[in-house]
Amino acid sequence: MDNLTEKKKAIFESTLELVKVNGFHGTPMSQIAKNAGVAAGTIYHYFESKDALIMELYGYILNQRMAALLTADNEQMEFKERFLNFWISYCNFYIQHPKALFFIEQFVNSPYGTRDPVNETERFQNEFKDFVISGIETGILKPIDGYLLGPLIHGSIVTTAKIHLCRKIELTTNELRQVAEVIWDGIKISS
Repeated sequence: MDNLTEKKKAIFESTLELVKVNGFHGTPMSQIAKNAGVAAGTIYHYFESKDALIMELYGYILNQRMAALLTADNEQMEFKERFLNFWISYCNFYIQHPKALFFIEQFVNSPYGTRDPVNETERFQNEFKDFVISGIETGILKPIDGYLLGPLIHGSIVTTAKIHLCRKIELTTNELRQVAEVIWDGIKISS
């Protein structure tokens, strides 16, 4: 899906903008098409319905996020550095793509969230879960269920990104690292 046509990219961007302002239900396909600069019929060439558009956009954002996280990962690094890179990259993704953060939050807290495409989220959850399990098995992390640890880590990332985006605090890379280290200190086994 990385080779999106310009029209499809415009439709995705239009959807992100309009959903942020109007929510899912207040954003009709005709408005998305108009805002994207495409004919009303063109949007249906790419998506059979608004539901199909929302679901595909969700998968697209998850793939972009995963690509950003994997780019920063290096299995040769120490576990702590990998974790810190993961946390900072994840937070930076949301800071650089605020519409994606808003969309994801709306998606998971809406009826769409119950239709979450399993293959998309499982890919991320499995990679993250495997990473966490390896940390637990090697005695680096506290023995916490990966599915419990995920929301803790994700919540800290989302909150930090929102603080930055709301201009409450302009966070530098060094400050993001400091926050990530606080999270790290909470999940690692004390030495």
